Amino acid sequence: MRSVQSRSPQQPDDIVVTVPAAGMGGVVAAVERARLAQREWGGCRAGERAAALTEAAGRVYAARDELIALAVREVGKPVTEATAEVDRTVAILRYYAQQVYDPAGAVHEPTGTGLLYTRRRPLGVAGLITPWNFPFAIPLWKAAPALAAGNAVVLKPAPQATACAMRLFELLAGPLPDGLVEVVPGHASEGQVLTSTTDVVSFTGSVQAGTVVAARAVTTGVPVQAEMGGHNPAIVLPDADLDRAARHIVAAAYGYAGQKCTATRRIIGVGAASEPLREALLMAIDELPCGDPGDPKTMCGPVIDDVARGRMLAAAREARQSGGTVLAGGTASDNLVAPILVGGLSEGHALARHETFGPFCLLQTAADVPTAVAMANSGAYGLVSAVYTADLGHALRFVEELGTGLVKVNAPSTGVDFHLPFGGVKASGYGPPEQGKAAMDFYTTVRTVTVQPG
Repeated sequence: MRSVQSRSPQQPDDIVVTVPAAGMGGVVAAVERARLAQREWGGCRAGERAAALTEAAGRVYAARDELIALAVREVGKPVTEATAEVDRTVAILRYYAQQVYDPAGAVHEPTGTGLLYTRRRPLGVAGLITPWNFPFAIPLWKAAPALAAGNAVVLKPAPQATACAMRLFELLAGPLPDGLVEVVPGHASEGQVLTSTTDVVSFTGSVQAGTVVAARAVTTGVPVQAEMGGHNPAIVLPDADLDRAARHIVAAAYGYAGQKCTATRRIIGVGAASEPLREALLMAIDELPCGDPGDPKTMCGPVIDDVARGRMLAAAREARQSGGTVLAGGTASDNLVAPILVGGLSEGHALARHETFGPFCLLQTAADVPTAVAMANSGAYGLVSAVYTADLGHALRFVEELGTGLVKVNAPSTGVDFHLPFGGVKASGYGPPEQGKAAMDFYTTVRTVTVQPG
């Protein structure tokens, strides 16, 4: 029987959990259990669903310290970030516990006599496929709206976050009907079965995997959303507060070792900003606390595994061999990779076009604003962009012209508000956005009802 094993990035000899993979039969059985439970849950009144989700939030909060420690151990998340993620997870549950009271449809004026209205209904069983980098928040910002809308949930987490997922859903399941929330440990094959057996699919991960998931869901005719990462630019104009911009960018590029889909990957200095920005970035990198994720001061901890470490070091070597300059980093101690900043690569180089997903960032220059916009919009991705300027006119121009799902002005590319839509364009996203009220729409179907006098 195949198994799933999760090891600590900080101490690879520390095996956090080993469990059997669900296999095809295990996934099918979990979906069947969830489908039976959904019949009961879908018929519950709004107040019952709200009470259950509120109780689940309380259970997660009561286990707060345990979950924080587990995230630090299993996925190497710096403890300060792990704390914020657990608190955010609780807030997401409480938010969607109240969303059940939102209107479930609308009454419309009929063309003739009678009553004309719409009613939103759950889709059934939601299949969720999630990454390891936000082991609590991402599963919950998918599961909570699905549950609030009356669906059941089956989660296939990334193998590296198996223990986090299992413990989170154990807490979540307490006040819910048996079988309503299920975890199926496994690998890509379990995810493939999940997309073929559920009624709605939500995925977060790589472009390669997300494209396969979306295609499979489309062939089975179920709604699908796929959030697939980014190669996010931060544009800095000469009138910006360069020191503040550099601190923001360095935190966004290298916080949690750059292992976020919203992390800054490209820094574009415009005109006269280029040289002083370079110096400010190097100073901010030098001051960035790196090391033990259990230390509250640490911002950049280890990468997830030795494969990621090798990928980062290979990228630094490739930059040098291609005529670029490694301005900072390029070394590693175990899985702790020193933040890498590279300059001098051409706009068409592979490292300037594809996501590296780690503590690796490019420094580029643009002669003027139109060139910066063109550079930022180049490539296949379109998740988030950041702009630093004191000029409102420039800021508004960037908001209109940048081809990303999110635009940050004088703010880091990382960090999102769970009550607003989140999603990218182009290769960064397929289907409708996540989070906020948009999530309730995704996990439901709308029925139009016409009633005439008898």
